[in-house]
This record gives sequence, structure tokens and C-alpha cells, in this order.
Amino acid sequence: MADLDSLRTRWSRALEGARDAGARVDPTPVDPAPYADNLVSRWSEPQRRYHTVDHLTAVLDHIDVLEAHEKYADDVDLVRLAAWFHDAVYLPDRSENEERSARLAERALPEAGVSAAGTAEVARLVRLTVTHAPADDDPNGQVLCDADLGILAASPDAYAAYTAAVREEYAFVPPEAFREGRAAILRQLLELPRLFHTPYGTREWEGPARRNLESELSLLTG
Repeated sequence: MADLDSLRTRWSRALEGARDAGARVDPTPVDPAPYADNLVSRWSEPQRRYHTVDHLTAVLDHIDVLEAHEKYADDVDLVRLAAWFHDAVYLPDRSENEERSARLAERALPEAGVSAAGTAEVARLVRLTVTHAPADDDPNGQVLCDADLGILAASPDAYAAYTAAVREEYAFVPPEAFREGRAAILRQLLELPRLFHTPYGTREWEGPARRNLESELSLLTG
């Protein structure tokens, strides 16, 4: 289970780093706690089974791994803020979650003291998680997308828990329709030339992720 106090501390540090990186229109300090509480509440909504505070924590952990090994992102605190917002609005039966999450960031971050440029970058990164297809010259996007997809490279047991949680989240979908849809997604992922874009992700996560995807596809179609 996620440590909520630790999560709130991580939010405050990322927000302060993002504030310091860009000029503030209003230099008056803004309390980060209400924003953290609002986001934690969103990530704790009852309809979520996979897209929970545990997923948020895992994405932040993956960003930290990439930062520790490579310092690859141009502005890692903006990437961390994008992780906080990327599924902040989430309903399993809706297709516009990323857009609504990006708009939430665009409303909240200026109030929280983040510059216009920083806010725009966070919103751009959130929208990028629709496709998980960052450009070759987009290190911020590569870090966020790799961190979000890091679960694909988890141990077999952790990957099985992930797939079970995804199925619970889509419990409203009939079994056969879910199998067909999930199998199509897995095939699309396996057809990509690469799942991960950072050097570390390519080196450490690509192989395990493909093995997990292939095993799941075999179970669904075998």
C-alpha cells in the first residue's frame, strides 16, 4: 500500500522544484498541501483498481530510477508533476481521461505557483500518455512514458497482479469482449519497434516487458 504522507512530501518537493525552475508571476508562497490532498483523493476513488495511488507511487519510483541512473530528463520535477496529473481524472468507461487530466493541470498549477511554461509542459506530457509515443528529441516525454509503462517489465507475480487489477477495473466489459480487446492491445504493443525510449528503459525493461506481454497474450488466446 502507498504511504500517503510520503506521497504528499514527494508532491511538495516536485512542486517546489518546478516553482524554482521557472519565474513566478506571484512570488507569494502557496501551500502545496491542499493540492496534494485533492490529487491523492482523486487517485483513491472507488472505481479504480489499477490506476490507484499504488500506480502513482510506482510511476514516481520509476522516474526516480531513471533520474538516479541517467539524469535523462530536461526537467525531472515537471515530469514528476505530470505523473501526478496523468491519470488524476479517470473513469474506466471514458476515453477522454488524459485530456481532462491535462486540463486539470492547466487550472491547478498556475494557482500553485508554477510558471506558464512549466504548466504547458506538464499538460503536454499528460496528453502524451494517450499514445506513449514520445519523439526522439523529447527526453521529458520519454521519461514519463517509460515510467508509466514500467509495470510491463515487472516480475511475473507483479505483472499478474497488474493484469488482474486491470480486469477488475473493466469488470463491466463481458469476458469475451475483454479478451479480444486486451489481446488486440497486446499485439499492438508487441508490434512496436520498442516499448521504452530511455537508454535505461531500453536496456533493463524492454526484454522483461516483451516476455510478460507474450505470456499474457498466450494465456488469452491459447
